[in-house]
Amino acid sequence: MELEIKDFLKCTNEYNTINVSDKIFRYPFKPNLIHQIVSSYLINSRRGTKSQKSRSEVSGSNRKPWRQKGTGRARSGSIKSPIWRSGGVTFASTPKLYTQKINKKMYKNAIRSILSKLVCEKRLFLIKNLFLDTPKTKNFLEKIQKITLKKRILIITDILDRNVILASRNVYKIKIITEKHIDPINLINLDTTFIADTVIKKIENQLI
Repeated sequence: MELEIKDFLKCTNEYNTINVSDKIFRYPFKPNLIHQIVSSYLINSRRGTKSQKSRSEVSGSNRKPWRQKGTGRARSGSIKSPIWRSGGVTFASTPKLYTQKINKKMYKNAIRSILSKLVCEKRLFLIKNLFLDTPKTKNFLEKIQKITLKKRILIITDILDRNVILASRNVYKIKIITEKHIDPINLINLDTTFIADTVIKKIENQLI
């Protein structure tokens, strides 16, 4: 199939076309597969570093604070008891390793399915000359708005232009990544995806 390539610098209605693989950009939409991959990706993103101290780990004396009977106070065996201030935590949380295996073939098929859906919904644009002469946010937004009115944009490129990064870094929900860092979360969460024409073949090689 053919996709349009728009010029980021000129921002006119004129465009060229490029042949792309039907195996990627005309892949069937599979919501169940995408849901499975997204769930696994989010699970693997969990750090699992939550940690609390139990009564055996809290610092302090193990001596009985006062004798068992005759003081008029409630009996107590240790100042590290969970009912005491600065005591240990009952059923304390410990670090966990959250991992769920993602099959490579399933992951590639899910990315194909998402990209195909973006093309069908006209939320994916191929862009050439993805750079700026000056790091001006106003100029950057003007060029973006001539291509799409959406504000949540993902830009995928192989060359990170310094002026583009400086112009976009204080704009809410505009994210710039390389083709090596494509993930299903960004593709789904952001409204529009820009892919540099120089990187489209690299993406195809990754997914075929």
